[in-house]
Amino acid sequence: MANAIPAAAATEASERDVVYGKVTRRLIPFLLLCYVIAYLDRINVGFAKLQMLSDLKFSESVYGLGAGIFFAGYALFEVPSNLVMLRVGARNWIGRIMVTWGIISAATMLVRTPSGFYTARLLLGIAEAGFIPAILYYLTLWYPSAQRGKVTALFLAGIPLAGVVGGPLSGWIMSSLNGANGLGGWQWLFVLEAIPAVLAGVAAFFYLDNDVDSAKWLSDREKQLIDRDLASEAQGKSLHTVRHGLWTVRVWLLAWLYFFFTIGLYGVSFWLPSIIKATGVKDPLDVGLLTAIPFGVALITMYLIGRSSDARRERRWHLAVPAGIGALGLIFSAVYDHQTVLAMIALTFAMAGIVPCIPQFYTLPPAILTGAAAAMGLALANSVGSVAGFVGPYLLGWVKDLTGSTNAGVITLAVFLFVGAALVFTVPARVVNR
Repeated sequence: MANAIPAAAATEASERDVVYGKVTRRLIPFLLLCYVIAYLDRINVGFAKLQMLSDLKFSESVYGLGAGIFFAGYALFEVPSNLVMLRVGARNWIGRIMVTWGIISAATMLVRTPSGFYTARLLLGIAEAGFIPAILYYLTLWYPSAQRGKVTALFLAGIPLAGVVGGPLSGWIMSSLNGANGLGGWQWLFVLEAIPAVLAGVAAFFYLDNDVDSAKWLSDREKQLIDRDLASEAQGKSLHTVRHGLWTVRVWLLAWLYFFFTIGLYGVSFWLPSIIKATGVKDPLDVGLLTAIPFGVALITMYLIGRSSDARRERRWHLAVPAGIGALGLIFSAVYDHQTVLAMIALTFAMAGIVPCIPQFYTLPPAILTGAAAAMGLALANSVGSVAGFVGPYLLGWVKDLTGSTNAGVITLAVFLFVGAALVFTVPARVVNR
């Protein structure tokens, strides 16, 4: 009889692995593709800048403000977007977001003035608002906390994948199509990279299911196993309403913690092509190929850190250590700013540390929130993080115009990352290490 209990537990664990593996194969590849497209459409302005500024006679500050103002619209509409998502369903809202931002991203090719640039970026932020928290909330409908670190990392692998794929692709478009049919390479960039967003948005309406119970590809027994896991986890959480997700001190602490990580991510992401170009690399295609290196290494470290975090049920050190490595990488990239090889090594360490912080952070809010509170908490964190998305790029643009170099701005981003790494430990381990 004593041996029967461990055998039954082993059988249930094996069944659980099979079920969640099935869910992952069904959902994650498509959601990952959506995020690659989303992140590419968000940061391709960094590549467009290499030609756009000279064609339109924009200053570095104009670019920095335009790159960052995306996040003003994003932040303002993040929470309202998720409130609508709770009413209409994640599938419908994810599809709507992608179609809308694809259209607006393509329209950026028509920009001629700074005010037009700001307007296009602001509208793009409004259109994309709610996308990431909608999908992260969507994942909480399918996975309990113990499974979520790895799948969140797999989904957010779209950040480095967009760099690996998008860097060479953007460089090739701008080098090969510049002047074709009277359009600049940067204009072709916005048009061609917007088309996949519209197509994926339409596909989302037909491919995704709103929740476990509506998934025809799961058997009744598989649905019951997932529902039982989710219900068991929810019993230990007292924060579950919209009000809890918006007005709890601990949620606001997490939101501002996210600020310190995202300021590093977006500051570097929007300026990485320019930083590499400043080391002496001139051809847009070469710049694009080199940007793929830091993102490619970050893709590996993101997965490994997510897997280790789940296996050890430890979240705080898996956030703090990568953030510290990322900060050191940024500092050394400024020290060796005119030596391409050494700068690339430093930038690779920087991105390998910074990028994994994002999926690791997103394991924290669902550890203390459930239901509508999780949707609102994720939206709030992303909204506050969006402020960093505005500050980071604008800071580097302002510093570049003032000093002729981005070094002081890059070092400032490193300081923010060090502060974020320290603040992680204000979150009790018993709350998030589960």
